[in-house]
Amino acid sequence: MSTGVVCEPDIPATFEDFKLQKGDFKGVEFITYKISDCKTKIVIDKTGEAGQSFDDFVACLPENDCRYAAVDVKFTTSDGRATSKLVFITWIPDTASIRPKMMYAASKKVLQNELVGIGIIINANDFSDLDYESAVKPEVAKFA
Repeated sequence: MSTGVVCEPDIPATFEDFKLQKGDFKGVEFITYKISDCKTKIVIDKTGEAGQSFDDFVACLPENDCRYAAVDVKFTTSDGRATSKLVFITWIPDTASIRPKMMYAASKKVLQNELVGIGIIINANDFSDLDYESAVKPEVAKFA
């Protein structure tokens, strides 16, 4: 299904800076994206400042609206090494209205194609799907 939604032209470049931790995105922990009010473009919504945790990211998600996110998830491997992985998160809460849920689900691939280098994808429908210890960390640890 095609929604006609496209990404803002600067999204690939800003994601590359985020991935490489350079320029304005040095130290940034996450970027959230939303479909603009005119429902035609995916734009950057918020950026997480240096030092913010995964819990800070989860706290910034709206309870009744959808978002996409690129998150640098930091964790310790089973052999004690500190590392991180880039994770693409689709936040489509059960409490959101039907139209936004359909738009975000149908437009997800548009943004995914622009965020080159993300291999881990998490689809979340409530906050328990984003519990760091029980849901997110085990998922990213598979790729360490």
